[in-house]
Amino acid sequence: MLVMNKLDTDLRKYLQQNHNQLTWKERIQIAADIILALSRVHKENAIHRDLHSGNILFRTKFSISDLGFCGPVDKPLKSVYGNLPYIAPEVIAGKVTTFKSDIYSIGILMWEISSGQPPFINYEHNYDLAMYIINGMRPKIVSGTPVGYKNLMKQCWDADPSKRPDIVTLLKKISEVNLFYQNKPNELLTKLEEDNSLEIGD
Repeated sequence: MLVMNKLDTDLRKYLQQNHNQLTWKERIQIAADIILALSRVHKENAIHRDLHSGNILFRTKFSISDLGFCGPVDKPLKSVYGNLPYIAPEVIAGKVTTFKSDIYSIGILMWEISSGQPPFINYEHNYDLAMYIINGMRPKIVSGTPVGYKNLMKQCWDADPSKRPDIVTLLKKISEVNLFYQNKPNELLTKLEEDNSLEIGD
């Protein structure tokens, strides 16, 4: 299993301190680092079950910590654990956590990286929010989010787990998005993005 080193800060604090200075290239790289880290968990045939910005840790790159609920895919937990805004709707509704539940959490983390804000910051973490998530509510997509990144994020948080990419596909797609944007000058990025006003993800 993975061995995690003692790291310096978590993703939420990092975004609070640095988000206004981060370019889209840097934000996409952060997402790519996290997806790569999750691929190592899934490669061990394990599900993390509790991905959120408080347990994504940073030193020179981002890594996943807090593997307390992480376990083999063939030994599902019977209770719901985690931070509500990051929990997949099917898990909230009482179904077993799967690899695709972790992928949903990645979609929410991608949004947090794009916005610099915790998801659903203006909502109480209660039954009402749980029902909103089950019924399809997602965070409002930030205007200017690169279209490739936005589309991948929306695939990850699709209400239907079968429509979410598996970790191998997700790693391939984020690598393609990352490569595309890393090769573009920062001043040209906005010309490659949709000028999408705030919208609700499908």
